[in-house]
Amino acid sequence: MRRLPVSLGLDRRNPGVSSAGAWHRGGRAPRFTTENPATGRVLGEVLGATARDYEELVGASWEAFLEWREIPAPRRGEAVRRIADALRAHKDALGTLVSLEAGKIKAEGDGEVQEMIDIADFAVGLARQLYGLTMPSERPRHRLYEQWQPLGLVGIVTAFNFPMAVWSWNAFIAAVCGNACIWKPSPKTPLCSIAVQAICNEALADGGYPPVFSLLNTDDVALAERFVDDRRIDLLSFTGSTAVGRRVAQRVAGRLGRYLLELGGNNAIIVDARANLDLAVPAILFGAVGTAGQRCTSTRRLLVHHTRVKDLTRRLVAAYGQIRIGDPLKKGTLMGPLIDAAAVERHLATIDELRQAGAKILTGGGRLRRAGHFVEPAIVMAENDWPAVQRETFAPILYVIPCRDLDEAIARQNAVPQGLSSAIFTDRLQHAERFLSAAGSDCGIANVNIGTSGAEIGGAFGGEKDTGGGREAGSDAWKAYMRRQTVTINWGDALPLAQGIDFS
Repeated sequence: MRRLPVSLGLDRRNPGVSSAGAWHRGGRAPRFTTENPATGRVLGEVLGATARDYEELVGASWEAFLEWREIPAPRRGEAVRRIADALRAHKDALGTLVSLEAGKIKAEGDGEVQEMIDIADFAVGLARQLYGLTMPSERPRHRLYEQWQPLGLVGIVTAFNFPMAVWSWNAFIAAVCGNACIWKPSPKTPLCSIAVQAICNEALADGGYPPVFSLLNTDDVALAERFVDDRRIDLLSFTGSTAVGRRVAQRVAGRLGRYLLELGGNNAIIVDARANLDLAVPAILFGAVGTAGQRCTSTRRLLVHHTRVKDLTRRLVAAYGQIRIGDPLKKGTLMGPLIDAAAVERHLATIDELRQAGAKILTGGGRLRRAGHFVEPAIVMAENDWPAVQRETFAPILYVIPCRDLDEAIARQNAVPQGLSSAIFTDRLQHAERFLSAAGSDCGIANVNIGTSGAEIGGAFGGEKDTGGGREAGSDAWKAYMRRQTVTINWGDALPLAQGIDFS
C-alpha cells in the first residue's frame, strides 16, 4: 500500500484506538475508511474500537489520572510544553495531513497546527495560575478560601472541520488542570487524530509522564452513545451540530454529568453606512469562503445598510470571480472542497430552496464538474426570516440582507436561533459601542472592523442560545475542567457557628 505523503509513519491501514500509551490492533475490530475530499479517493483504512477496547481504554485512562493528579500543576505544564515542541517539529506534515483529509487549504491546515501550539503555550503558563480566592470569614480565627481540583476523565468529541485544534483547546487545558482525556474524533478525519495522538503519546513517554491522552476512533453510533452515557466520564465536551448537541446534553444531564457544548453558528456581519469597504470585503471573503464555509464561525449573513448594498455586492462579486478553487495543497488555492458528497447535496438543495423562495443568486451556487466534492461559493440576495437563512448550512453560501439602519441590523442579527460570532464594520464610534452594548449583539463573540472567523486562543471561545453556551480555550475557560471546593479552617479553640447561631 502507498504511504501517505507525510513523515508521520501513517500507513493505509492504521489502528484507531490508543490507551495507556499503546495502540490496540484487534484482529476483529471494525474497520472504516477515510477519503481525500479533493479527489474522492480512499486515503486509508482505520481499525475502529470494540466494546472491549472501550472498557480497556476507560480503565487505563482512570489509572493514568490517578497518577497524573498527584503531579504538581507546573510539572503538568512542563509535559504540555514538551508536546508543543513536538508539534512544532511536525507542523508542516500535520498541516499537510489536515489538507489531505479535511480539505482545508495548506495555509489553513498549518494555521490549525499553529493553533494547537498556541494553546499549548497558553496552557503552560496557566499551569501556574489555577487561582482560587481567599474570602474574609465572619467567624473569628477562621480562614475561608476556595481551591480547584481535577474532575477526573474528560471526554472530547470533535468535528471534521477542525480535526486537530479543537481537541487541543480542551485537552491541553484539561491536562494542566489534572485530568486525563479520551478523544472521540469525527470518523471523517481519523488519520488527523491518530497522528496527533502518536506525537503526544511519544512526547509524554519521553518525559516519563503517564499517558493521559487516549483515542477512541469509531463510526459505531451505539459505541459513541455508550461514551456519552458513561458515568465515569466526568465532563463531556461536544463540538458539532445543534441537533446532535441537544441530544448529547439531554443524555449527559440525565446522568447528572457535566457537559460543554460548542454547536452551530449563523454568524452575521453588519456593514454600516460608515463602513470602510476596503477592510470589509477581504474579511467577508475569508469569513464566507474560508474552509469552504465549513467553520462554525463562517460568515453566513451580511446585514448591509441600504445605501451600501450596490457598491458592496459589486466588489464581492468581482472578488468571488477571482477565487481559485481546487487542490488544497496547491499554492494559490483559496478554497478547497466540501467534506463529502452529502455536503455537496445539502449545498445544492439549499440553493434550490432559495430560488423557490424568490432569492436572487448574484454569483455561484453550482457544483463544479471535477473529481472531488467541489462547489461554487454563492452570494444570494435573501430575507432574514426565510427558513434557509435561519438555519446553518455548512457550505459557502452568503446571504445579503439590506437594512434601513443600525437598530434594524442588530435586531435581524439577533433574530436567529444561534448566537456564536458577530461583527460590525463601521468608522463611527457610537455605532460600534451600541453594537457592543447590552442592547447590541447577543453572541458570545462580538468584533469591530474584523470578521466573524479566526478567533484568538487568548479569549474564551463559544456562543449563546443554540450554540450551546460552552466556553473553551482562553480567559477563565479552564474552570469548566475543574471542580470548585470551598474550604473553611478553624484555627482557634472555640466553635462559633455562622450567621450568629447559638446551639449551646
